[in-house]
Amino acid sequence: MTPKSVLLAGLAALILASCGGDDKPEPRAAAPAATEPGLGAIKRYLLDHTQALAGSTADLAGEGKRYHALAASTDFDYERLMAERRDEVRTSVKRLQETWRKANPEYEEMEGVVAGVPELSEFDVIIDAGSDGSDPETAVPFDVKVPGGPTLEKPGNFFFLTETSLFGTRKEFQAPVTADLDGDGKVVFGEAVPEARHLLAFTRDFAGHARKLDAAAKAWKPERADAFQALVTMTPTMSEYFGQWKNSRFIAGGNAEEESFAASSRLQDIEDILSGLVLIYDNVKPAVAEADGAQAAQTARDLGRLRDFAMDLRRREAAGTRFDAEQADTLGAQAQSRAEAIAGQVSQAAGQLGIELES
Repeated sequence: MTPKSVLLAGLAALILASCGGDDKPEPRAAAPAATEPGLGAIKRYLLDHTQALAGSTADLAGEGKRYHALAASTDFDYERLMAERRDEVRTSVKRLQETWRKANPEYEEMEGVVAGVPELSEFDVIIDAGSDGSDPETAVPFDVKVPGGPTLEKPGNFFFLTETSLFGTRKEFQAPVTADLDGDGKVVFGEAVPEARHLLAFTRDFAGHARKLDAAAKAWKPERADAFQALVTMTPTMSEYFGQWKNSRFIAGGNAEEESFAASSRLQDIEDILSGLVLIYDNVKPAVAEADGAQAAQTARDLGRLRDFAMDLRRREAAGTRFDAEQADTLGAQAQSRAEAIAGQVSQAAGQLGIELES
């Protein structure tokens, strides 16, 4: 089980436990450190992103309603819909895909905070990291009611549900029609005709949970321990991410095992996540320097270089370099080794500062 999978398993257990009684955990007292400028900067960064995500998912839900109305105009007869209103379908799907691509980095750049801070980490399971019910240990804690249709029990996280619907990588979320949006007689990646009722439900609920994340972020009172916890939890997850990249269409092509990470390369997500972690570290570096100034500078260099390593790979891929599975394994091992060393440095600094972290 990967580090993040272990984290998700623990979160799933906590979520289930929280539903079983009236007892609530004692609220953490606001520490004086919450007034530190660095912690305030981290919260502002988080709020910028939660507000952006709430806006983008609201746009996604709005376009999902318009797409649903389009399909309803032919009583969900998709053959007729494509025959009579193909251009409108194509325009709507394109808008939905563009909005999805906008929302994705808005979340990935803040994932280090959301997933790494225990108070917020449930939202990472819901929005980006939770599996479907086939893996109970990491499954999402929600069901989705499809209008006029079934209730999907623990169907997976919302980026997965919307991406696989909008880009055609999951058959059960597609309309029963050939997805030739431009009418050229061929279907290429990116041409998709989502099943409108499923898409309406996914985009509706995604927007609702994004609003809840924004509200939780506004209520969050950051402490030093939160920032250190995020760094120690989220930095050493590189092998998992590189494994997902290896199994995606960007490496495996038509033999891809991953249904998600198809609309944009997982390398972009890795770069975005590490960029967020760099920002977190930059804002707690003065605290690390209280324990060891030289080590504080070294950790900053190491984390920045790891981010730059991912950025360089992403740029090379975007420029046309094709990596193979063996290279993905090698690169992932290198990134994981460097990430574990960084997490160890941060953990050591936390111990020197008397900051207790969750294991």
